[in-house]
Amino acid sequence: MLIFLHGWPSIGLMWRAQMEAFAADGWHCVAPDLRGFGGSSAPEANSAYAIRDVVADMTELHDHLGGQPAIWIGHDWGSVVAGALVAHEPERSRGVVLTSLAHQPAGHALRTIVPLVDRTIYPADRYPDGQWDYYRYYTTHFGAAVADLDADKAASLASIFQPGDPAGVGKVSPNAVVTRNGGRFGATHRAPPTRPNPDLWPSADFGVLVQAFEAHGFRPSCAWYLNDDANIAYAREARNGGHLSQPVLFVNGDFDQICSIIGNRQGDPMRTACADLTVTSMPSGHWLPLERKAELTQAIKAWVQIKRL
Repeated sequence: MLIFLHGWPSIGLMWRAQMEAFAADGWHCVAPDLRGFGGSSAPEANSAYAIRDVVADMTELHDHLGGQPAIWIGHDWGSVVAGALVAHEPERSRGVVLTSLAHQPAGHALRTIVPLVDRTIYPADRYPDGQWDYYRYYTTHFGAAVADLDADKAASLASIFQPGDPAGVGKVSPNAVVTRNGGRFGATHRAPPTRPNPDLWPSADFGVLVQAFEAHGFRPSCAWYLNDDANIAYAREARNGGHLSQPVLFVNGDFDQICSIIGNRQGDPMRTACADLTVTSMPSGHWLPLERKAELTQAIKAWVQIKRL
């Protein structure tokens, strides 16, 4: 069984290409909408979006599906959930695939990721949080951040889901100046009119994505950024200090200005914490499962075969 976990701001449907390919090979594939996204529940309390609670959702789902050890595949926050689940309940996993966001055994939080910022790109005096400034902005201006995204949900999603640009490698990310600009979209406080990219989302699937955010707005999904203390506390409860003994495949996007582990220290904790780690890299931005649909599928298939999973 393969269980695919999406990140922000997405839904399980983002894994369509990978699921269709693996299902054709006989795999049982599942891609839930995580809490706060899509057709899943959207609790009112911001504290309800801590990783502990999302992992509890996934373990309940896994039990419902029979509970046999699965391969967990994550993207973005979905990688955080996959890594945490396997760190706390390793018996539920045969292997882990993480795309676009490295495992942080001490928990994914500003306190763990900001110290890993590449200060050659982001001098501390000008960019104290580096590329994670947008994350900080959620914690300091949550209502404003959500309102800006909600002002035109379709345009927000279309502007966010754009392919990576190789010209941005080694340069300051727009996400590093969100606070300075007064929000993700600056003084306009709404996304510019943007055509969705059909190479990433097929038109019908993008329509489903927009409908999902029209239903709940961005508040539930953005609340994931508000639980650093709880997430660090939960990480401290993991077995063996958050180390993963199962085979782990990490797939990096070369053009990802936020999460790439190439040429910086962001992947160092993962390298230390994984006993059997394979790292591969693709010419992609952050939306790697959408930008490199076939290539990601093939990389996972090859790794599964090599590791005899």
